[in-house]
Amino acid sequence: MALVAGSYERFIWGFSLKSITATAPSSDETLALAPLFSYPAHAGPIRCVAAAPRAGLAASGGADDSVRLYDLPTAADLGPLLDPSAAVSALAFHSIGPVPRNLLAASDDGLLHLYDADGFALLSSLRVFPRGREATDAVAVHPSGRVALAVGRAGGLAMLNLLRGRRSFACRLERPASAVAYAEDAAGGDRFVMAAEEKVTVHDSEDARIIHEMRCDKRVLAFAPAKNGVLYTGGEDRGITAWDLSSGKVSSRIEGAHSTRVKGIVVFDNRNDGGQHKSKANMSCGVIIEMILGTETMS
Repeated sequence: MALVAGSYERFIWGFSLKSITATAPSSDETLALAPLFSYPAHAGPIRCVAAAPRAGLAASGGADDSVRLYDLPTAADLGPLLDPSAAVSALAFHSIGPVPRNLLAASDDGLLHLYDADGFALLSSLRVFPRGREATDAVAVHPSGRVALAVGRAGGLAMLNLLRGRRSFACRLERPASAVAYAEDAAGGDRFVMAAEEKVTVHDSEDARIIHEMRCDKRVLAFAPAKNGVLYTGGEDRGITAWDLSSGKVSSRIEGAHSTRVKGIVVFDNRNDGGQHKSKANMSCGVIIEMILGTETMS
């Protein structure tokens, strides 16, 4: 498993997550981060990163109007994609099993670029929101790969038909959302979640109705859904909260996960551990804290 992180100082870092063999049979598994690579990847701050870990691919988007690609097993920089004409604000891979099919790259000029992950040929560029050049803050691809959701800096929400390369729906939100993701609840219900300031909403993917509203103490800066029907959130309150998507209630919480704020969370799916997930929290001061998040509790 690998972890990729970018910085305002233009650098991108790659780490591998490795298990350390316990000395005693009853000892808990210990995990450690081992550096893979570090590059001054962009000519400006790195705005976003995305990965297709089972294929060993990662991408970063920068304020220098470019997307860069990386091969994780060989720690190699594969070069840039120069189609965007503005700062790249959001990236997302869509994969079928271990094979990445598409890469989506949104930029501050209001365009979304759709690439074929086989050779990274540009398939189409479409305007995300009706308000011309509204920048996209986050994008999420449905597991089917047919549609994607995007949230804009001025409060826009759009659904994009990736098969036809056009916008199929758009509306204005009460407050601009900073993050969006597709998720499943414990019963397998198809959901999507959005974060706006201190509130996280859970929606039905079919009709977009609100199922739950979950309020945090302070502004939410990052979240990550897990396959066990749990959503992990973090932000200005410096903690990490696990929410049950079926009930909309807190299932567990880590207080004081960082002294400043939590800027990013990534959940690793380990198929051999009986449902346990591994999560990384990327902190604002560049420190990466390692945690084990269990199916029911966090420890």
